[in-house]
Amino acid sequence: MNAINEMYDMSIVAHNYGVMSVLVVILINMFMLLRAKDISKYMRFVSIFTPIGSTTIGLIIFTGVIMMAAKHLDFTIANIAMIIFAVILIFLEVKRTSKLKYLNKKEKGILKKYKSFAFKILALEVFVTLSISFWMWI
Repeated sequence: MNAINEMYDMSIVAHNYGVMSVLVVILINMFMLLRAKDISKYMRFVSIFTPIGSTTIGLIIFTGVIMMAAKHLDFTIANIAMIIFAVILIFLEVKRTSKLKYLNKKEKGILKKYKSFAFKILALEVFVTLSISFWMWI
């Protein structure tokens, strides 16, 4: 029983660091979006940086699964909310990056249009991340 508690405590710490790293990744994405001047260079940054964001989301999901396993797969309201949060975060990232993938680079003002769209998505990701975090820490 003691090993299960240690595994659960360790996964909570890892889970918290995972949430913080997702927030850092979102903020870096926002910063780079605000700095972007050239659509091609920004697309290159996104193609290189997206796996890092995906890995941090995967870290959160993995540590959440470990915590659920340690608690014998209890589906509490908090667990269900976190599963929904992960799905929403993945959906928003897919929506943001897929729109960038199909942009016409030659269209005038396309970066400005995309910046407006992507910034709203990233702001929503920050809001969702902080709201679920505050709800869990209360």
